[in-house]
Amino acid sequence: MTDPSHTTPELSRARAVLQNSFGYHQFRAPQEQIIEQLLGGGDALVIMPTGGGKSLCFQIPSMIRSGVGIVVSPLIALMKDQVDSLNQLGISAAYLNSTLAPDQVQRIEAQLLAGELEMLYVAPERLLTPRTLELLQQIQLALFAIDEAHCVSQWGHDFRPEYIQLNQLTHHFPTVPRIALTATADKATRDEIVERLGLQNAEKFIVGFDRPNIRYQIMENDGNSRQRLLNFIENEHPGEAGIVYCLSRKRVDDIANWLQSKYINALPYHAGLDSQTRQQNQNRFLREDGIVIVATIAFGMGIDKPDVRFVAHLNLPKSIEAYYQETGRAGRDGQPADAWMVYGLQDVITLRQMQASSEADEAHKRIERHKLDAMLALCEITACRRQALLDYFSDPLDTPCGNCDTCLQPPQTWDATEAAQKALSCVHRTGQRFGVNYLIDVLLGKENDRIRRFTHHQVSTYGIGTEFKAGEWRGIYRQLIAHGLLAVDLQGHGGLHLTEKSRPVLRGETKLRLRKLRKASKTQARKAAAGESTNGIDLQIWEALRSLRLTLAEEQGVPAYMIFHDATLMEMMERRPQTLDQLAQVSGVGERKLASYGVQFLDCINSHTNQPEDQGDTVSLTVDLLKEGCSIENIAEQRQLTLATVYNHLATAIEHRGLPLTEVLPLSSEHLKSVRYAFETVGLDGRLKPVFEALEGNFDYGELRCIQAALNADTG
Repeated sequence: MTDPSHTTPELSRARAVLQNSFGYHQFRAPQEQIIEQLLGGGDALVIMPTGGGKSLCFQIPSMIRSGVGIVVSPLIALMKDQVDSLNQLGISAAYLNSTLAPDQVQRIEAQLLAGELEMLYVAPERLLTPRTLELLQQIQLALFAIDEAHCVSQWGHDFRPEYIQLNQLTHHFPTVPRIALTATADKATRDEIVERLGLQNAEKFIVGFDRPNIRYQIMENDGNSRQRLLNFIENEHPGEAGIVYCLSRKRVDDIANWLQSKYINALPYHAGLDSQTRQQNQNRFLREDGIVIVATIAFGMGIDKPDVRFVAHLNLPKSIEAYYQETGRAGRDGQPADAWMVYGLQDVITLRQMQASSEADEAHKRIERHKLDAMLALCEITACRRQALLDYFSDPLDTPCGNCDTCLQPPQTWDATEAAQKALSCVHRTGQRFGVNYLIDVLLGKENDRIRRFTHHQVSTYGIGTEFKAGEWRGIYRQLIAHGLLAVDLQGHGGLHLTEKSRPVLRGETKLRLRKLRKASKTQARKAAAGESTNGIDLQIWEALRSLRLTLAEEQGVPAYMIFHDATLMEMMERRPQTLDQLAQVSGVGERKLASYGVQFLDCINSHTNQPEDQGDTVSLTVDLLKEGCSIENIAEQRQLTLATVYNHLATAIEHRGLPLTEVLPLSSEHLKSVRYAFETVGLDGRLKPVFEALEGNFDYGELRCIQAALNADTG
């Protein structure tokens, strides 16, 4: 938190920028110390969890120091998101990347030379071109910010070779302070960042890796993973945004199509889709509420959507770093979120095979094997998952977290020594070259041509495992691989062979306890995102605030969260501000947004807050004035509401109270027909912006919302 007793003129300016531009009342630790380091001209290495406020650490110094802040970013989506967000706040920022036409590049370069920009986002490969370096030599630079700095690590999960060349900045611009930031870096990766970027003299700020708002849930695949996923979404996160990760493109398409058939608003994303479809699906995910994106790991880095309420994995990630980064895309706004995963034996075998067939050198393969072993250990652990996760990053948690599945539902274990001996013996008796399914058939005493052909119906382990079902044996084999008692063959055929660690178990010298397979449990649906103790009127306000936010976002062509984050809307709902001064005290409402949106959000809150009895229902009051012959403009003036609020009242009355559309809008049948056609062709997903554009702006958003309500109610 901010220490007001410690201040300098620069820090006073930083606190004023935080309040006035960003709408926050105090810094989180150690944002202020990082900003002070940069304002003083020093370098910094920042390891801060996703959602911890890394961007402010370089954005505010860029605004205060003389010159422009250069932000190195690896992905186009991240650049555009951050620039759009800054522009919403009235901060002059731009980006240079391959999506721009030559005349756009020239305009931005001219702005740069004229000193009209406070921040410029640029990809590392463009930054290091002779043209860009020469351009930067001609202007004053406030700082260099190297975002996603873990990309510099060759041993990391997201290596970008062009990042290694960023050490050239030290030679070209030796007096310009640099800050490297990431949410995902173990000690070895941190050391590599320092070495490769020449940050030996940088102040290090390691905040920690804990994301206490995320609930971790990991469970075994019992063969019905997609139904379990559907149950999870419907019970825990109905109508909320989420990401579902799958290992293959085919699996992505299958899951997305299946979720759509179950009325989940799901979209696929993978490299096999054409670029236009990928971009369209990503934009919908960013701009709309409640979209579930089903994707390979190609999706996500740089996605700055704060209100992702869950990240689900239907396959095992290859490392804890990858798992941490992918799950970290949930709950960036600090509100409750879920990291949910099912994994199975085939995931383990597939990843082992991928490692074995990799063209990497043996040292790299050894590190990858270690990372997968750590990931498996996290899955199989019976103690607190968060403690194990943080311990991996050398950030120990003293007590169990109380917010993961092993804390909330402690797993049961059992003495699996005898079962393990049978499973291991079967591997040995059949020649250490067969896969799990075949071994289970032998243990269960199945009669088939393959077993007879290899004469394995005559081995001592044939038929000795009938006390377990096939699914249970799969769980046992998965855990034996995870414990290192069995290994997958290097030829990639999925055969298993014994390791040295199996010998004490086979000989009875060591007891082995394994996890019991956890049955899928019915969970209580969570309360609405608006909070645990919501009531009907809360939900009305919550939906009204979100609806207003979406309308404003569609009008401007930006994601809804760029108007206000969910957390800001929740605080509005809880505090019920009645004046602009009171609204200014809500976290996330800065001067620019207060001026742009303040009156509309106050109207929205007032119109959905309980009114004194003599004032009656606010929607009814609006409808009564309409029926008395007042125009919509007169109603807005008389009731001191915005036109958008009046139109929202009328849309509610049309859709839910039977008010005829013709009493609101005098539309000819031809006009209504053209609007209906627009909704049926480009407005099927409920968005108004495509309809507005298709009708060339002949109807404003309030009118379209009323027509949409009539179509929904079938009263038009």
